Amino acid sequence: MAADNMIIRPAEPDDWQTIADFNIRLALETEEKRLVRETVFAGVKALLADSRHGRYFVACTNGKIIGQMMHTREWSDWRNGEIWWLQSVYVHPDHRRAGVFRALYQYLEKLAEDAPDVVGLRLYVEQNNVRAQEVYRSLGLLEAGYTVLERMLAKIGHRIP
Repeated sequence: MAADNMIIRPAEPDDWQTIADFNIRLALETEEKRLVRETVFAGVKALLADSRHGRYFVACTNGKIIGQMMHTREWSDWRNGEIWWLQSVYVHPDHRRAGVFRALYQYLEKLAEDAPDVVGLRLYVEQNNVRAQEVYRSLGLLEAGYTVLERMLAKIGHRIP
């Protein structure tokens, strides 16, 4: 069970270093990708400075960030509303399997339910990340029947100030 003194809150600009560090760890742990630190730093700072890109939420105990989750927005013309995509989900290894992600998810789920224009939540998960898939299903998330395809543009260090 999560620590009694855990709080969930919107991330603040001063949280950028921990969030960036968690994002770098996430990519290495789940996809064996080594991200360009300066690009991640710039990306996290950009999102924290402009909520139109999305929002980060953090789980903290004793003033220390132990987990995070971001959401971005997708407009659905089929549903005439926003779908929030959950991204950059990371819980520090010392706090895993203690309800941190569940608390973050439930916090965001409540915000979505209270927002009149939000019609759903979505996330993508690595195909081989079976443990994460089990956690997501336990919270009521279902396979959507879509396969995500991408073409990333080769712009190394894109938008580093």
